[in-house]
Amino acid sequence: MIVNKAYRYRIYPTTAQKMMFAKTFGCVRFIYNKMLSDRIDYYKETGQKLNNTPAQYKEDFPWLKEVDSLALANAQTESEQGIQPLLE
Repeated sequence: MIVNKAYRYRIYPTTAQKMMFAKTFGCVRFIYNKMLSDRIDYYKETGQKLNNTPAQYKEDFPWLKEVDSLALANAQTESEQGIQPLLE
């Protein structure tokens, strides 16, 4: 018999932390949509897969440097999973 446990945590972020969360979530949403859009467009034009990274977008969008790079890397992984069914 498998026993599962779950823990619930409540956080009380400061105003600065709330702003950082909002900024991070916004940047992750932006980079996910931008990378997915670029990959779809590139595939339609060339028929090949585009291997882009969040670092490539930081030159054009310097405000992406203000958030954690691991959050953006997770968005990259999720956008790769989002386009995978379209490429098959």
